[in-house]
Amino acid sequence: MSLVTPEFGLLFWMVLIFGIVFFLLAKFGFPIITGSVDERSAKIEQSLKDAEEIEARMAEWKVEQAKLLEQTRKEQSLILKEATEAKARIVSEAKAEARQEADKLLAQAQVQIQAEKESALRDVRREVALLSVQVAEKVLRQELSDTGNQRAFIDQLVDEAAQAELHS
Repeated sequence: MSLVTPEFGLLFWMVLIFGIVFFLLAKFGFPIITGSVDERSAKIEQSLKDAEEIEARMAEWKVEQAKLLEQTRKEQSLILKEATEAKARIVSEAKAEARQEADKLLAQAQVQIQAEKESALRDVRREVALLSVQVAEKVLRQELSDTGNQRAFIDQLVDEAAQAELHS
């Protein structure tokens, strides 16, 4: 019995055992192996589909994110513009208020200055009148120290009063 040149009996048993092993493998082994391969292939195919789906969603999210970012930038720009306008308006209103307050204070100061000026003029006039009366009193005392001068002055005053009465 040589392995290189097998005999008919050995060849028969080898073919029979090969057939039985092949039959058993074909009946029980190959379906399990092919099922596992098919299952693995289906999982891989499903994973590829899921990956493509996720990739498509990611692309959609990127587009949506870009839109949201652009919208946010527009809103930010709008808010900054509104804030700048509000600032300008508030500054303008504050300046107008300050001008009005300054004009009001200026008008009050002018009224006060005018009142003080008139008060000062009255005081000066009163002082001048008092001084004039005092000077006139001193002059009259000197001139009327003599009785003759007194009579002449009284006559003159009576004549002036009579003429004033005639003209009225």
